[in-house]
Amino acid sequence: MLRVLDLFSGIGGFSLGLERTGGFETVAFCEIEPFPRKVLAKHWPEVPCYEDVTKLTGDILKRDGISVDVITGGFPCQDISVAGKQAGIGEGTRSGLWSEIVRLIGELRPRYVIVENVAALLSGPTEQRGGWFGTILADLARCGYDAEWENIPASALGAPHRRERVWIVAYPAKIRRPEMALFNIAQNVHRTCERWAPRNVGALGGKNLIADWQEQSGLPLVGDGFPNGSRICAAAGNAVVPQIPELIGNAILEAEAEI
Repeated sequence: MLRVLDLFSGIGGFSLGLERTGGFETVAFCEIEPFPRKVLAKHWPEVPCYEDVTKLTGDILKRDGISVDVITGGFPCQDISVAGKQAGIGEGTRSGLWSEIVRLIGELRPRYVIVENVAALLSGPTEQRGGWFGTILADLARCGYDAEWENIPASALGAPHRRERVWIVAYPAKIRRPEMALFNIAQNVHRTCERWAPRNVGALGGKNLIADWQEQSGLPLVGDGFPNGSRICAAAGNAVVPQIPELIGNAILEAEAEI
């Protein structure tokens, strides 16, 4: 079982998807906003939730008896998104919190890091195309991690909207192999959806993962893939679509089996 530290947790989209694979267990959250913290406490009452990522350290986790195999984080997008002022990773006070993920990677040395953000992370800023993403890759490399990434839209898994997001999976360079299972699956998403034309919504190898969740839960799902009965609709728009972490989690488990 891979133990997950879920940073910038929101209402738990990363953990919901990863735990659904059966191979991941969330051992700690970190979320500063009061309402999402209440949601996390309701659905994961036994899992500790730290409040401020800038104050969370490896020593604190060790003191509390928490070991970590995976760090996840949909770090704030306000300074990257085209809907904002695009101050960037270095200058932006919100998206600059990426540096806290880097710090914790250095302190905890997890087996995997899974990061999500808006698709603009790949292309910005305007004056240096790809500069932000270059910073991400450089920071990971300095920590001794290789990375793979793919732009996976929510519509690829059956959502009624496109919602493009870049997903990054990093792991120590020493375990790199010519073909990682994750990359194959991400490429399959990209090919199968044919640029996400309406007739192909949800066409992941003939499956609609969001519809599968709905059938199994017996509850209607809101647009971002969460059960409508879970009292989280007010925060779903800021959350990751949990079916994508499920997809990535299964790919990681497949890769683990090959190591």
